[in-house]
Amino acid sequence: MINPTKFEEAYGFRRSDVALANWRTAPFNRWSFQNVGELVPSARIEASSGATETEAVDFSGLLNETVSLSKGAETIATFLDRSSADALTVMKGGRFVGDWFAPHTRPGNRHIVFSISKSLTAILAGILEGEGGFDPEAPVTAYIPEATGSAYGDATVRHVLDMTVSLDFEEAYLDPESAFARYRRATLWNPGGGDEGLEEFLLSIKRRPEPHGEVFRYRSPNSDLLGVLVERASGRRVPELFREKLWGPLGACGEGAITVDRVGTARTAGGISMTPRDLARVGEMIRRGGVAGGKRVVPEAWVHDTTTAGSLDAWKRGDFAHLFAEGRYRNKWYQSGKGSCCGIGIHGQWLFVDPASEVVIVKMSSQPTPVDDPLDHDNVDFFEALVGMV
Repeated sequence: MINPTKFEEAYGFRRSDVALANWRTAPFNRWSFQNVGELVPSARIEASSGATETEAVDFSGLLNETVSLSKGAETIATFLDRSSADALTVMKGGRFVGDWFAPHTRPGNRHIVFSISKSLTAILAGILEGEGGFDPEAPVTAYIPEATGSAYGDATVRHVLDMTVSLDFEEAYLDPESAFARYRRATLWNPGGGDEGLEEFLLSIKRRPEPHGEVFRYRSPNSDLLGVLVERASGRRVPELFREKLWGPLGACGEGAITVDRVGTARTAGGISMTPRDLARVGEMIRRGGVAGGKRVVPEAWVHDTTTAGSLDAWKRGDFAHLFAEGRYRNKWYQSGKGSCCGIGIHGQWLFVDPASEVVIVKMSSQPTPVDDPLDHDNVDFFEALVGMV
């Protein structure tokens, strides 16, 4: 057991100060984002059998290099501090070329990746599709008949994958009286949960009057529903699917975890925790067209579709057009419009893949606020600058 005084010296607060009511707020998130399982029920995702991690690669030689961001030129070290970074891992040409960790982060720690969980769950859907066990063009009710009468009753799986469901729901992260707060209670992420399960909540959401498929609306319940869809299609639980279909073939060296509700429904919209290097391995697999360790993990056609298809019009009508002016969203991955793609999570979680330069970057953070649009732009500028340095 860690000495309470040592804990307070390391984090500036006591472990007993961290609770379900404050785990996503600063400064407590510097610890809780790396220890979610102590606060929210979680299921294990076992590491790849026999996989061992290599030593960290020193990144300090680049910390004093400058990058041009919205506030002007600043050093990489300054930006990492300003953006509340916890860890940074960089790969180039399939090799790890740099690892950096904040003082409160131990190499090998897993960290919650929030909405990058969506991108990871979509990979499961792509694998199942390649096996003939999942149809992205099928109606949601083909897999979840009880979705009839909900917002998903006349939606397709494709609408769910591309966030174009006409869902009457707002992503109000900080409003304690909103439907989003009820959603978080159903996931056991907020106090007061347990009366309503996640699936029960999802199927209670109603639709907006306009048609599905026309507007990109970033709504996290879609991605939790995707987890239910892949479980119904496969007859397997999400943690088992991740272990067998992704962690093992990827050669993941660390154990992952995913938060679950009162009956074990996985929070596939945002509940996955994993190490920075294993997340980088996912990015490298995408960069290589679905191959890892010389073996195919996900169909090449699915990767090509994910990184090139999607509706530009739906994107431009949607929530995030300010981030990537010529971007698209496909299979829960973002396209920058410049050849790169990424997964993004609140509080500063990033998986950035640039195939042209063969660079993959993972940045995990504990930003004080869930969403910070100016900082998102700075992160993209930082990644694009870093690509040219490594």
